[in-house]
Amino acid sequence: MQASMWDSFKCLCKVQEHNIHGSSSIPAPAHLLIEADQEPATTPWRDNLISDPLITAETEVQWDIVLVSKSRNSLSSEAERKAEDKRQKYMSALDKKGFKIKKSKDGKMTFYGVKAPLIIFKKYIRLLNNPEKGLKDLELENVSEASRIRITDFILQKIRIGSGETLADLLQSGVFETTFPLHSLEDKTGKKLMEKWKSWKYVIYKQPVRQIRAYFGEKVAMYFTWLGWYTLMLCPAALAGLVAFFYGFVHFNCSKISQEICAANTTLMCPLCDQKCPYWPLSDTCTYAKITHLFDNEATVFFAIFMAVWATVFLELWKRQRARYVSAWNMYNWDEDEEELALEIIIEDECDIKKHEHSYLRSTAVLLGVAATIAILIGIAQALVVYRVLATVFFMRSSWPFLSEHANTAAVMSGAVLHYLTIVIMTKVNRVIATYLCNLEKPRNFTERENSFTSKVFTFQFVTHFSSLFYVAFFLGRINGYPGNYIRIAGEWRLEECHPSGCITDLFIQMCIIMILKQTLSNCMEFLSPFLKYKYRTLKDRRSRVHSEKGSERHTTETWRQNYRLVDVHIFSLFDEFLEMVIQYSFTTIFVAAFPLAPLLALINNVLELRLDAIKMTRLQRRMVPRKANDIGIWLQVLEAVGVLAVITNGLVIAITSEFIPRLIYRYAYGPCAQGKEDIDCLTGYINQSLSTFHTQDFDKRTVVEESLYPNTTECRYRDYRNDDYSFSVQFWHIFAARLGFVIVFEHVAVCIKFIAAWFVPDVPQAVQNTTLENKKAYLQELLEKMEVVTGELSHDSSPYRDLLEDHSVIERSTEV
Repeated sequence: MQASMWDSFKCLCKVQEHNIHGSSSIPAPAHLLIEADQEPATTPWRDNLISDPLITAETEVQWDIVLVSKSRNSLSSEAERKAEDKRQKYMSALDKKGFKIKKSKDGKMTFYGVKAPLIIFKKYIRLLNNPEKGLKDLELENVSEASRIRITDFILQKIRIGSGETLADLLQSGVFETTFPLHSLEDKTGKKLMEKWKSWKYVIYKQPVRQIRAYFGEKVAMYFTWLGWYTLMLCPAALAGLVAFFYGFVHFNCSKISQEICAANTTLMCPLCDQKCPYWPLSDTCTYAKITHLFDNEATVFFAIFMAVWATVFLELWKRQRARYVSAWNMYNWDEDEEELALEIIIEDECDIKKHEHSYLRSTAVLLGVAATIAILIGIAQALVVYRVLATVFFMRSSWPFLSEHANTAAVMSGAVLHYLTIVIMTKVNRVIATYLCNLEKPRNFTERENSFTSKVFTFQFVTHFSSLFYVAFFLGRINGYPGNYIRIAGEWRLEECHPSGCITDLFIQMCIIMILKQTLSNCMEFLSPFLKYKYRTLKDRRSRVHSEKGSERHTTETWRQNYRLVDVHIFSLFDEFLEMVIQYSFTTIFVAAFPLAPLLALINNVLELRLDAIKMTRLQRRMVPRKANDIGIWLQVLEAVGVLAVITNGLVIAITSEFIPRLIYRYAYGPCAQGKEDIDCLTGYINQSLSTFHTQDFDKRTVVEESLYPNTTECRYRDYRNDDYSFSVQFWHIFAARLGFVIVFEHVAVCIKFIAAWFVPDVPQAVQNTTLENKKAYLQELLEKMEVVTGELSHDSSPYRDLLEDHSVIERSTEV
């Protein structure tokens, strides 16, 4: 049945080709027909070849793709001759397929303008039942400019020369330097983009998604639609974070805990290092305690629950927003495999389908590679821990009093900067490893390769960004032992300790420094790098042309050269933008309880990011090859996984990192209120209760204390819940049980709220569902009418189809088509 339908379609295509050239009795030119299984011969070459004799050199042609070659002095004459021979064979293959080609030589550069024949797009429309009908301002039986570029690029990538090399092979071997579609910012769509997208005065207005789609394709339009929606949804999250922050700011000097710390000038704490570190009064950390209360207060719990709900609502509302756009684009039921097969058939009737394959051996190798890479990244995070331990000792021995007094904070801050540098370096390494592992998997098409690459790179980047944060949040100060029995690295250097008011400020410092550096330096480099490259290329090009052509260049070649000066883009350019935003989303949701201002920073960054990306894509970079898409792909699963992880980590941060649970236990079990005293603050005495006592005679031999400031000290205090024999106290086990119970209750409540929100907010609006039903009804009615018209024409003797479809069975198959 499928074969007969294809035979009928080929018959109709022949009639269509005849009609295109004016008469059904005159055969179409051979170069407009796509021949299968033929090796193109080398044709006589001309400097300005235009395959269609109806188009002259003065005619303004809208070229789909431009290929560029550059003669290199480093190559021998024989190598250059072979490269030129391959270029001629490739261009001859395009000429045989009916492509219009224009060659223009400009010094060492040679440009090849390529335009696909109209019959290719006619077949594309017929095979896929007019997939472009969702676009407005488009003539019937025509494709958009973005689709022309996409289809032409697909065919160029598939064509092979006699040696079996494809365009990708020719680019890799240097036969061609690059290939790119042309910007067309002077047309109607381009002007609207320039006016309302890249202009800063429209920064708070809705993005021109329709024009973005028409110019860059659905995939880019879907990214900016998602980014605009994410930025809009950050507004309530940023407002909630500001409320939580200002709650702590209002109570900056009112916290009973910070008041007790500031007044504890007689409470001596144990030394922070082993060699010649003195005892120090707890009151030295007064400012640190007040800052801690900014982020570790009662509002933190409610903000963490709010962000867990926000993450779910954001994704559910995005699904509805995506459904609206996809329905308006007529891509709700778009099938990528079907479109790819259609293009393969257009290139070659009897094409070989690249089938799905799976190898357990390759999968095992990839899994081991991923595990080994993650282990290395975790090792790097542990190296940062070692650095902070050594840096603390070094800063404590500094002759600068300010640095020695704030040695722990200085070590954390310098460690965060070093962590950022490792992120910058490992980002490049992670991409190389992910590319190699993807090649091992041998993905079937671009989407499979992109999904595989995305999952691996995001996993590696997530571990790179967050492994150190997980250590600070859940292990810092909890596995270091106690005075006289410290856990040591290599038996020498003891691990870090938390501040008496908690470890959450250390986590805040880490997140704040990494996020600010990433959103400032990284974004500046992301924009300045293509800007400086473009300016350098423009200046270099002008200098080289002063002594050559002096303005005698034609307009077409000048346009191509202007596009060539722009910064190159690769197939994963949009992936980089997605990765940056999803990592930012992870910072905004994971550990947000320790950094309530993260949503506000993300909101400010995204408002700037939208305009900077628009300027970069329209003015500084070459035009991306448009691609179709009806969702954001595997990134949706990544966002959902991050949302679930955010619920778990925020629950653990409140239970383990913050002092919320110990304060709660003290208030209702050990504090003055638990003993019936009502005229006193319930947290009075909390600091003294949370500090254990150590007898200085129990120090080990490696500890040498500087006693010049506090001689004859017999006891010092340290942060823990232990008895006089250094065993865990009953209060420790009460807090441990309460923390465990809180994590279980918090996560179950948050997950239930997520499920309720997901159920309450349907993924697809009813208006979209009703529109889809109406469109199906209209399509079936239209199909029925066409069947009746075709049946009537076939029964009439004067029908032009009668001569082609004499056999009654062929007529029936044509009616089915």
